[in-house]
Amino acid sequence: MVNHLIFDSSIGAQKPNSLHNKDAKCPFCDREALTDLLDTDGPIIWLKNKYPTLEDTFQTVIIETDQCQSELSEYNKNHLYRVISFGLKHWKAMIESKKYKSVIFFKNHGPYSGGSLRHPHMQIVGLKNINYLDMLKKEQFIGMPIAKKNGVEFNISKFPRVGFFEFNVLMDNEKEVTTFADFIQIAAHYTLNHFYKSCNSYNLFFYELDEKIAVKIVPRFSTSPLFVGYSIPQVSNRIEHVVEKIKDIYF
Repeated sequence: MVNHLIFDSSIGAQKPNSLHNKDAKCPFCDREALTDLLDTDGPIIWLKNKYPTLEDTFQTVIIETDQCQSELSEYNKNHLYRVISFGLKHWKAMIESKKYKSVIFFKNHGPYSGGSLRHPHMQIVGLKNINYLDMLKKEQFIGMPIAKKNGVEFNISKFPRVGFFEFNVLMDNEKEVTTFADFIQIAAHYTLNHFYKSCNSYNLFFYELDEKIAVKIVPRFSTSPLFVGYSIPQVSNRIEHVVEKIKDIYF
């Protein structure tokens, strides 16, 4: 089973980095210079990744907004729904094209997320040789309930993929994308503003999960050595406290 991607370090060295270099020019702000556009919806732009570091893939980027210092947790509702719907549409279209073994859809935010640009963006990547579903376990989406509305479940994982705290949002019906987006935004906002420990980074990871669409919202800190060395996740004994705090703040 193929489960490693080849990273082109020579291309990676060319990528701009506005997260760690505040003087770096943001390429997503210079909208007139953008090339290889695939689709647009007002301020939202989908385009080919200018720095395709991963071999045997098709890498694309969704620029979420023309506001460089904005962030998904701060979007007004209309723009939030527009961004999530736009991303889901193109992710599903790439899956349905049957050109790839699987297609991944994710977002990096902050210095611990693995990203390099501050400007809000997501990525959709077609993998030619790897099926990410082979590494997925359904138990990783079982969690302590926070909220359920219109067939959309919001929980905190009892069996996280990496460890400590991971939020899951699971949607049965894509017609309920507004509730799906609302729960994603709540998890991102809580992560950046109310965590027991100061947190400035998170990831979103989208998945096909049987007949559902799922997303993990993962607060990011320095990765546990137990996970790096042994692939052993840890789960916090404070998840009940976090559930009650989110309910108190947002519901």
